Order: sequence, then structure tokens, then C-alpha cells
Amino acid sequence: MPARIIVAAAPLFVAWLPCMASTQPATPPAVSKPRTLPAIVVTATRIPEPAFDVPASIDVVQIDATGQDSPGINASEYLRGVPGVLARDRQNYAQDEQISIRGFGARSTFGVRGVRLYTDGIPATMPDGQGQVSNFDFGGADRIEVLRGPFSALYGNSSGGVIQLFTADGSDPPEWLGALSAGSYGTWRVDTGARGTRGGFGYNLDLSDFHTDGYREHSRAERINGNAKFDFRTASGGKLTVLVNTVSLPESLDPQGLTWQQFEADPRQASPSALTFDTRKSVHQAQGGMVFTQPFDDGQTFRAMVYYGHRTVQQFLSVPVGAQQNPLSSGGVVDLDTDYGGTDLRWTIQRDLAGRPLELAAGVAFDREDQLRRGYENFVGDMLGVVGALRRNEQDDVYDFDQYAQGTWQFAQRWSLTLGARHSEVRFSSDDHYITDDNPNDSGRVAYGSTDPVAGLLFRANQDWHLYASYGNGFETPTFNELAYRPDDESGLNFALRPAHSRNGEAGSKWRFGNGGKLDLALFQADTRDELAVLGSSGGRTTYQNIGRARRRGAEIGLQLPLADDWSFEAAYTFLDARFLDAFTDCSGATGCNVAAGTRIPGVPRNLLDASLRWGGPLGWHAALQADAAGAVTVNDNGSQSAPGYAVFGANVGYVLDNGRYRFTPYFRIDNLFNRRYIGSVIVNQANGGSFEPAPGRTFLIGATLVSRQQ
Repeated sequence: MPARIIVAAAPLFVAWLPCMASTQPATPPAVSKPRTLPAIVVTATRIPEPAFDVPASIDVVQIDATGQDSPGINASEYLRGVPGVLARDRQNYAQDEQISIRGFGARSTFGVRGVRLYTDGIPATMPDGQGQVSNFDFGGADRIEVLRGPFSALYGNSSGGVIQLFTADGSDPPEWLGALSAGSYGTWRVDTGARGTRGGFGYNLDLSDFHTDGYREHSRAERINGNAKFDFRTASGGKLTVLVNTVSLPESLDPQGLTWQQFEADPRQASPSALTFDTRKSVHQAQGGMVFTQPFDDGQTFRAMVYYGHRTVQQFLSVPVGAQQNPLSSGGVVDLDTDYGGTDLRWTIQRDLAGRPLELAAGVAFDREDQLRRGYENFVGDMLGVVGALRRNEQDDVYDFDQYAQGTWQFAQRWSLTLGARHSEVRFSSDDHYITDDNPNDSGRVAYGSTDPVAGLLFRANQDWHLYASYGNGFETPTFNELAYRPDDESGLNFALRPAHSRNGEAGSKWRFGNGGKLDLALFQADTRDELAVLGSSGGRTTYQNIGRARRRGAEIGLQLPLADDWSFEAAYTFLDARFLDAFTDCSGATGCNVAAGTRIPGVPRNLLDASLRWGGPLGWHAALQADAAGAVTVNDNGSQSAPGYAVFGANVGYVLDNGRYRFTPYFRIDNLFNRRYIGSVIVNQANGGSFEPAPGRTFLIGATLVSRQQ
């Protein structure tokens, strides 16, 4: 174990010594079972209310820094138990995690597309729809809200779903938190934080350092996350929240995907081209924001949010030297320097209409991304994997300007109606500064717009059972990466691409048990026209096209079931039938160009299950068994290749010791208990067939968290 881990961990265990020496707790902790409180959400309607009363599929994942028995490294640790969500750790930190919701976002080969991401209300998705979760800081987090279905469209472009992370408020009494974990393949994480309040001031600070040598060859990575939240209360009842977030990936190696033959020969190997060109990525990002909320005596509230950030990315690709002889090639090194920011102004009103409760929210949002994009050759003479000659230099800017409104009226004792709409305008511009005799001026402009209405109806059958139905429209523009190249080796951006428009409907049931359990059911269907898909991929250039209609429909089941004393069972199941409805031509691979109508959309399994059986109370010993299962996944548009389905199991055990002043939680976990060899994630439509990303075999992790409370 590196020396700096031991140094960082020493205060954690030293601080625990007084607790070990104490024979009598200063404040005996209560051991009774905690009372289950209704989850309050804001993502669906922008007004705090119980998730049970929202006519939409929305789940809350609570993040307890001392009770998860997981390292808190990746979003997939928390999202895999949410129905409708496919969240996979690629074992490749140069490409971020793979996240899709109800099949939206499945085509992404890196980062997250088609799903809106937020941290404390600040977008982690750029105006063009490209997002990333590497800046999600879980050490200081309180919860994640996951919204699926039609109401996601009220967040604008690329809203196939919404994932929002919330930082915890300052605690009373103040706390210091420390966490340490270490496991297989040189993986370790150190986290430290502090939370507290003093008068009208609250704070939550967190800093973490994560490192892994990687399961696969050439997959070493390090990530440093920092997050700070400061709350200031005003005499008039207002609240100002200041947020600062940083993430640094000094160097994340990229093993790339494997062909099926390479996977069968050795799943831990890297792609030969990854080693040849030393494929890797570095990211440095810092952002800050402020949120001011001012309530008024007459049930009105004003909220203003503003944010700004700066991000640099340098990525070395494995584009062959021969392919860069094309004068239109952008080279094999991507160098991005990005400034981004925006604001959201919102007014909410709580009134009565005809003697029944009415809640309204309306606002405007503006987001902008200014990106200096340079491309370089990835060779100098015979040296590969280095920065060579300049091949691309352009200023790519995109902004959105949106107006939205939504309201909920409980027009009868058992009925409530929610209506909303959002108008979005997204404008792209590209100014080319790399112009030669063989590479003409590729500057251009394009604008997209859409107005998307949403409606939902909720029926309270009784106090424990609610039924709902909702319907709405949504749209998704191409990202700048998808606009990057025109077909047939023509120069310039592919401004002929159109946004995809979808019509989404769902019907659901929410049932709460008297013993604290719940059962949520949802049926959904989304029909899309002008679906975006790959047209061709070769020589480091991937072009996209609009291919007609697609359909995503299925069912979700979310179950939380308390059993006997200290036993509980949880399960999240998704059935998803995602298909292209129209035939089209796709020349991205060597297996042919024709995609028949009815072919499955690649990247998503038809069946997905996460289940766990847990034992233990709030103190003392606890343990759990977990099962993750997924059906087969096609990896290209014509469905000629697929990754087989799998079922893997894991187990963890831990202990919670609390004397009022200190709370100490050591734990141990095993993942992939039976050491199964399987494909954990896929990269869709790889021309070279390298679509398969192997998951690790049996892995071990040991860790501990310590909370020290001021008296």
C-alpha cells in the first residue's frame, strides 16, 4: 500500500483510540429501527414534494458516507439499483462510465449522451447534450434523484432522463469524516471531509483521491475530486449557496475495446493499437456556482442560479498514421480548452385555485459552451503516441436559451393534474482557423428549436396506493462530436443532421406498505423520429445520420420489502424492447451495410435485474448478498455481433460501532463471487470489431469510515 495512504489513514485510526478506551458511551445511541420517512424530491416538479405524489417515475438513492459498504468511486455503485437505468463501469477511466435510461444514450461511445446530468442544480451536461459524471463527488453527497419518462423533457435538449446529485447540508453537531478503502488490482481511495453549521452559516467540504492499476493492461488511472458547499442564511429567510467543484485526472490510460477473439484469448489484455499509440487522456476541470433562494410571505419563492467552469482535455487516440495522410484528417490527438457557464432564473407560486392546492413554477435558462478545439498528429517521425503537427484548429461554440413552465393542481380530493412545457433553442457555431489549399474553410452555423409539452394525471386510490399516467414530447440535438465530420470524406461539419424528436408515454402504480416497504410499477413507450445513428466509421472519423423511426418500450419494477426483523429484500427489474422501426444503411463495420427494420438498438439488454438480500440493523453487524443479471447486448446496428448475457453475485459484511462521539464502520466486500468471465460493457459500432470491454474477475475490497462529532 503506498505510503501516502498510510499517512492519510493514520488520523482516522488515531481518532478512534479514545472510543476504544471508553468503557461507557458518552451518549448511548438509540438502537431502535429507524422510522421510514417519505422521500422528498425536487427534480420532477422543481417544488419539494414527496416522490409518492409525483405522476412520474422518480427514485431517490440516499448516500450514507458511513453505511454503504462500497468505495464511493463510481456512479454505477448507486444507480444500478434504479429500474430503467443501465449504469456500467467500463473499467476505463479515459472514457467515463456508460449510462443510459430506457435506452436513451445507448449509442454513446464515451461520456454520457441523451441523459441530463446535474450537481446541485448545476448542469454537468453541456448545451449540445454531451455530459460526464467524473466530477460527481460522493464523499460529501446526500442523495441522487433519478427521473425517467415524459417529465424529463422539461429539462430541455437530450432529456431521455435526468440524474441529479445533491450535496449534503452542514451537520449539527459538526462532523469530521474520513474514509479509506483498498482492494484488488492496486485500487485504493482516500477521502476526508468536514460538515457543520454555525449560526446562519453551513459548510460541507470533501476531498478524495482515487487510484487503480486497472484490471486490464494499460488501464491505470488516478482521479482527484474536490467539492465544497457553503450556505448563508439571511435575516429575511433567504438562502445563498456557494458551490465549488474540481476534478483532475492527471493521466488515465485507455486499454480500448477488444474483439471477441481477443477477449477469449485474454480478457485482461489491452488492444494492440492502445499499446502502440499509448492511448490516454488527461482532464482538469474547475467550476463554481451560486444559488440564491428567497421565499416570500404569500407563498412565492424566487430562485437564481449562476455558474461558470473551465475544463481542459488532452486525449491520445490510436488513429493510424496512414489515415492521417488524408488532408482532411484531424489527426490523432484531441486538445480541448473549454469555458462554460450559464444561469437559471425561476419563480414558484403556491396558491389555491377553486379552493384546491395549486403549485406553479416558471423560469428561463441560458447555458453556453465555448470550446477551442485543436487536433494534432499522434506521431513525429517514427515516434508514436506523441503530439505532432497541427491538423485542426477551430472555435466551437454552442448555447441554449430555454423557457419553461409547469404546474400541479389537486383539482379533487383524490386527483391532481400536472401540466408543463419547455421551449428550447440550441445554436451551434464553428469558426475554422486551420485553412490550407487541401483543407478549405469549414466554418458554419446551425440552429435547432423545439417546444415540448408534458401532462400527467395522478389518482390517489387510497393513502398507500397511487396510480398515474403521463405523456409528453422531447428532442435531442446532435452533439458537436457527432457534427464533427461530413460523409463521403467531405470537409466541414455535418450541419445536415436534424434533431431527433420523441413522443413519450408511461402509466404506473406506486404502492407503499405499512411496514415501510414499497412496490413501484411502470409501463412506458417512446417513439422517436429522425433517430441519430452511425453512418460510417474509418480512419478515426465517425459520421452520423438520421435514420428514421425507433421505438423503446418496456416495463420497470422497483421493490423494497422488509422481511423478518433486520432482514430486507430489494429488487429493480427492467424489460426494454428497443428497436429501429425503419430500415437504413450503416457502413460502420465489415459485416455489411444494411440494417433491417425491427433490428434491436445496440448497447442495451432486453432484461436487466439488480437484487439484494440484506441483514442487520443500524448498529452492530450487517451483511448482504447481491445479484446483477443482464441479457445479451448487440454491439452494432445490424445485430451481427453481441455480448452474451450474464449473472454475477457479490457479498459484503460490515460492522457499525457508535458511542455518540465516534461512529466507526469497517467493511469487507467481494464482487463477482464465482469469478465469472463476462463482458461488462460494450462500445457500439466499432469498425475494427473492438466492441467488448471485459469486467474483472473476483475482486476484494476492504475499507473503513470514521465520523467524529463535536460535543
